[in-house]
Amino acid sequence: MPALETPPVDEQFTAPHFDLPATDGKTYRRDDLLGENGLLIAFLCNHCPYVQAIIDRFVRDIHTAEPLLIGVAAIMSNDTKAYPQDSFDNMAIFAKEHAFPFPYLYDEEQEVARAFRAVCTPDFFLFDRELRLVYRGRLDCGRLEEPSAGAKRELLEAMRKLAHDQRQSIGLEQQFSSIGCSIKWRTTTSS
Repeated sequence: MPALETPPVDEQFTAPHFDLPATDGKTYRRDDLLGENGLLIAFLCNHCPYVQAIIDRFVRDIHTAEPLLIGVAAIMSNDTKAYPQDSFDNMAIFAKEHAFPFPYLYDEEQEVARAFRAVCTPDFFLFDRELRLVYRGRLDCGRLEEPSAGAKRELLEAMRKLAHDQRQSIGLEQQFSSIGCSIKWRTTTSS
């Protein structure tokens, strides 16, 4: 199956509400996660090779970004009946193996992924403190391979600019689509 790319940023888009269970046993709402300077939502899953290729760099960058006061959560929305490797139990294992410093939420009904217009894993959404979308793009230039030494840490740089009131300097022309595996939507059957 070919990889999908995320669409460009829609500057009119605001973060939808959600209320989802997490692998840490808690339930999180969007507003619980909003940090002083914004909110980052990452659509991930356990089995996608694109996620597996970037996950440790993503966790590293989130640790680096802790002083920026941007809330962070990851959401898994795949059909777990068709993709049991993405089950809630396997999500907990994946989060522990990679020492997630953020909640890993389960979107069982896939309503949140649809509300966000998520298309693939990984898919990153960075919102300002008013929950307006300012960045939708890739983590960095690495896809299935490590980026070259000294490559720009694009998502982290966008987070830094947002935290330092430099939203305008994030710039749409500096945002590159994320590429990954499609969200595994449940097939619906009509009776």
